[in-house]
Amino acid sequence: MPSYNLAALLEGSASTYPERTAIVFGNARLSYAQVDGAASQIANLLVSRGIRPGDKVALMCPNLPYFSLVYWGILKAGATVVPLNVLLKGREVAYHLADSDAKALFAFEGTPELPIGKAAYDGFSVTDATEHFFVITADPAAPSPIEGTGTLGQGMSGQPPTFETVRCDEDDTAVILYTSGTTGQPKGAELRHRNMRDNALAGDVLFGADASRPDTYLCVLPLFHSFGQTVIQNGAAAYGGTVVMLPRFEAGPALQLMLREGVTFFAGVPTMYWGLLGALDTAEASAQDAGGVDVSTIARNLRVAAAGGSALPVEVHHEFEKRFGVTILEGYGLSETSPVASFSPFGQGVRVGSIGIPIPGVEMELIKPGTWEPVDWTPDAVGEIAIKGHNVFKGYYGRPDATAEAINEYGWFRSGDLARRDEDGWYYIVDRAKEMIIRGGFNVYPREIEEVLLTHPAISLAAVIGIPHPSHGEEIKAFVILKPGASASPDEIVAWSKEQMAAYKYPRFVEVVDSLPMTATGKILKRELS
Repeated sequence: MPSYNLAALLEGSASTYPERTAIVFGNARLSYAQVDGAASQIANLLVSRGIRPGDKVALMCPNLPYFSLVYWGILKAGATVVPLNVLLKGREVAYHLADSDAKALFAFEGTPELPIGKAAYDGFSVTDATEHFFVITADPAAPSPIEGTGTLGQGMSGQPPTFETVRCDEDDTAVILYTSGTTGQPKGAELRHRNMRDNALAGDVLFGADASRPDTYLCVLPLFHSFGQTVIQNGAAAYGGTVVMLPRFEAGPALQLMLREGVTFFAGVPTMYWGLLGALDTAEASAQDAGGVDVSTIARNLRVAAAGGSALPVEVHHEFEKRFGVTILEGYGLSETSPVASFSPFGQGVRVGSIGIPIPGVEMELIKPGTWEPVDWTPDAVGEIAIKGHNVFKGYYGRPDATAEAINEYGWFRSGDLARRDEDGWYYIVDRAKEMIIRGGFNVYPREIEEVLLTHPAISLAAVIGIPHPSHGEEIKAFVILKPGASASPDEIVAWSKEQMAAYKYPRFVEVVDSLPMTATGKILKRELS
């Protein structure tokens, strides 16, 4: 296969537009030349510490410039990036490091304003395989808060800002994205350099991206997630755009940034659009000019609004178009598909509720669940989405059996999601994977939560489901049976869960029951729970 490194997206723009702004964070503005130079310093740092092409390097950082600098630096060195969710707890971080065979970890220290990320070094010991631990400090000159570890700033000091990027096989693994499966433990999806490249370069067709008229992207989607990583960070680099970073989504500050920076491209999950509209309503209730937010100017600048992660409510769709003058383009994808598999075509009329059509170079089919046989199509026929194309991942790291189950010999990937297709080839999601919960755009798998709950000393059995929620889409509810003679209140179990699991995972509702509905074979009938 031809040689290629995903870092070429950054290097191409740095060569052609060195002075163009690549990243904005607060009052800081980094040019493409500065981002490329810093990434080269990090690549030199990694090589000096013995990191070799193909080694895995974990990165745990919120939406800060450091994420992109380290991401591109890892790639330049020919290593594989393993982005980790900043909300993971110590036990969960340790699992991911061990499962991915990560030889190094870059982790944000956390601050009073941005506490996320602190769990990266709070509550676990770095595994034997993880030989190097660099703490990303808010102040690059500050010492490491952890005895015996160095900081990113210290490591970069004295490293040259040039580096001869390692040429990889385009089928080599660029990124490992962790995605939970119905079997419980998270699995690492291996994305090739060409998977990530081709998905990012689809921006011209999907969104009308043009390097001669670069977009300004508001980055509120977490960069450790495939949506934000490919569509925002990598898509911007591919077309010389500017990424305006917001570490975590807050509707008011997001609107202010959209106004201040002239944002032309916004991508988010449905709850973010719901939040933006709610912030406008709140502001307008107290001030004629929406609290200083000039909505008309934001609307004039905004060129693209893209949504994914879960179904967008029809009323949000229509209200956003009414207020901002832009029709939201809905799409569909998974970590395993880099992630974009289908999208509503740019410049065409949107069909509300549809995830659009397959993107160029990608095929989608509806198959009978449990088989690879296509369904007999009618407008109402429902089947499991199968995907084939340049975006389909290599496989699950270290899990050949799971890979063989997900991808057949012809390269088709089964998504686990059910959909229907209309006469014109537009797809509509009918239901998600059988038990998966989508909370605020994050996939949550009940089995993983249940296994953690069963480690509670008072719990003997647990069943977890999703229940409707007005802003998150779904909220997590657990039904538990206590051990004989044990006692634990729902509030106590919720508090315990909060300490054991990431914020988007732990159940907010717990119901203590005497029994759970079951089949004759002992399988819990979750459809009877509510």
